[in-house]
Amino acid sequence: MEVLLYTILALTAASVGSVALSGSLLLLNNKWLGKISGYLLYLAGGTLLASALLGLIPEAAETLDLHDLVLWVLIGILFFFVLEKIILWRTCHNSDCERQNHAAAPMIIIGDAFHNAIDGVVIAASFLTSPELGFFVTISVVLHEIPQELGDFGILIKSGFSRKKALFYNLLSGSSSLVAGILAYFLLDQIQAFIPYTIAIAAASFLYVSMADLIPEMHKETKPKESIIQILMILLGVAIIILSSHEH
Repeated sequence: MEVLLYTILALTAASVGSVALSGSLLLLNNKWLGKISGYLLYLAGGTLLASALLGLIPEAAETLDLHDLVLWVLIGILFFFVLEKIILWRTCHNSDCERQNHAAAPMIIIGDAFHNAIDGVVIAASFLTSPELGFFVTISVVLHEIPQELGDFGILIKSGFSRKKALFYNLLSGSSSLVAGILAYFLLDQIQAFIPYTIAIAAASFLYVSMADLIPEMHKETKPKESIIQILMILLGVAIIILSSHEH
């Protein structure tokens, strides 16, 4: 029962909490909003990598042999690559398409809901493994969700949504994390054998988001000062996960 309570609190923080926090940041002026969202993105790069390599993969390795573990991580990375391609195909209608397309609002909402549902399953599986693992997986999810939600807000507002309407739809898509996570908690509790595979897919998700999305975004900034800040924030993110893991 205690694990279920922790899971629900974590899912609420990762879904409604991250949307509400990112929504509150919209009250800032554009200069501060850009800085804070950028720093959170850098921090998320570190927490996602460390969670995958120091938390999720070692946990899955306690049950799966090395070959199966690497295979499922590979399958997960390929799955998220294909998923992202499908989303891009559905939102882009010309050869010069940019990712943040004004006509992309419905797909952004649907795609975000699906992504949040996966996060919910990841958090539930992590807490079923151990509360400590669930704790720093939740930290990683929240830290990478806030910059993403800010980006989604920007797309919806540019598409003609009011700030209130954009917040409502982001909360709606964010709630899929809570629903999927609670369902996964009860289902995974009955079929424990699937948890290591779920954790391996979760690790793949974290690796893919950090290396395919966040790091390339960071490389767009080439100023030495900003690059140093990026490195420091990534290291801080890694340190947060190491400290959480050390306590475990």
